Amino acid sequence: MTPWLSCPKPNPQARQRLFCFPYAGGSSRIYWDWPQQLPQVEVCLIELPGRGRRMADPPITQLSQLVPQLSQALLPWLDRPFACFGHSLGALMAFELSHWLRQHQQPMPNHLWVSAARAPHLTSPDPLIHGLPRAEFMVELRRYNGTPAAILENVELMDLMLPTLRADFALLETYRYQARSPLPCPVAALWGKADDIVAPEEIEPWQVHTQGAFSLTAIPGDHFFIHQPQA
Repeated sequence: MTPWLSCPKPNPQARQRLFCFPYAGGSSRIYWDWPQQLPQVEVCLIELPGRGRRMADPPITQLSQLVPQLSQALLPWLDRPFACFGHSLGALMAFELSHWLRQHQQPMPNHLWVSAARAPHLTSPDPLIHGLPRAEFMVELRRYNGTPAAILENVELMDLMLPTLRADFALLETYRYQARSPLPCPVAALWGKADDIVAPEEIEPWQVHTQGAFSLTAIPGDHFFIHQPQA
C-alpha cells in the first residue's frame, strides 16, 4: 500500500473504486465512514503529506509538484474502473490528476464528482491568506468554519497543524489553470445551499470541462455539508 492511499474496508469483489480527495486541512479521516455507505464500491482515501499517518512528511505547497507524485503512486490502483470525488481543494486535485492521467495515456476516471469547488478556470475573488501572520490567518480559518473551535483554541495543536493548513491554502492560491480540451468523463458538481465561500454561479461553469454529461445538485448545508449525515 502506498502512503498516498488508504483503504479502510478492502473490497476485492467490487467492480469499481472511488478515490476520495480531502479539502484544505483535511485528512483521509473525513471519508472514513464512506465504505459503510457505499458497499458496492471499494472506497480509497487519498492521504496527503503532513497529516494523519503522514504527519512527519513535509507538506507540499504546489499542485504542479503534488499531482505527478500522487498520480504515479495511484497507477497500480487503476487496474479496475474508478471514479473520483473531491471536496473543495480536493476537487481541484482530482481534476488535475485526471488531466495528468490523460496526458500520460493512463486509465481515466469514468466519473468525476466536484464538491463545493469553484470551477478551475475562474479566478478567486478572495484575498490570499496562506502567507498571513498567525493571528490574521486564524481569523480567516474561523471564517471558513471548517476547523472546530476547540481545535482553533488549542495552541499546541494549532502549532502542529498550521504548516499543513498554510501549505494546503498555498496549493489552492498559487494554482494557475492551463487551458486543455475537456475531459471525456461526466462531471457532477455539488454545492451547499448555505455555502458563503463558493457561490453556485462559480460551480456551474465546471460544465465546460467535460465532453460528457454534467449535473449540478444543491445539498442542504454550508461549505462543509459533507459532514452532515443526510448529505
